[in-house]
Amino acid sequence: MEQVLVPIDAKHPVVCMDETPRQLIRETREPVPAEPGRPERHNYEYERCGVCNVFMASEPVAGRRLSKVTERRTKLDWAEFVQDIAANYPDAERITLVMDNLNTHTPGSLYEAFTPEEAKALWDRFEFVYTPKHGSWLNMAEIEINVMVAQCLSRRIDSIETVRSEVAAWQVRRDHLQAKVNWQFTTKDARVKLKRLYPTTSS
Repeated sequence: MEQVLVPIDAKHPVVCMDETPRQLIRETREPVPAEPGRPERHNYEYERCGVCNVFMASEPVAGRRLSKVTERRTKLDWAEFVQDIAANYPDAERITLVMDNLNTHTPGSLYEAFTPEEAKALWDRFEFVYTPKHGSWLNMAEIEINVMVAQCLSRRIDSIETVRSEVAAWQVRRDHLQAKVNWQFTTKDARVKLKRLYPTTSS
């Protein structure tokens, strides 16, 4: 928590990362258009067209985000997304990357994806912070994903190309608005409210 709840620092940004699988679904019948007093209606039958994955990286206090739609969420996919994050912060000395403890989210994935020299150089750009059990609230990328799903993916979409187009358009608009997370729980507050979790020293 002390590593996450810090002020904006362009040289040491705090970026939250998460991912979500999305099912690709095709309509089997034409939806009934909306009419005055009646919402659009969809038949309960549908056709599954596979799945895709959406990566989300968010710098919540700065109102910046980076998204990427992939066919899978393998170690290679994650490693390449980490590379994208690093490229998005060329002037940062070190990036704090907040994420859950998924088995693909490890330095080993970088070494499987890149040469040892490239992997080490990329690893050195980051400080990995894994959210603890019952501490996923520290990963604010979850909030961004929920907003993204509600605003552009909460309907039947049958192709990964459409998902990519929709997510890209959503990101441009959200960045233009500089939408931020109104984070009000400061480190100072935490040290008071969570005093019992901090070690005590005896004089």
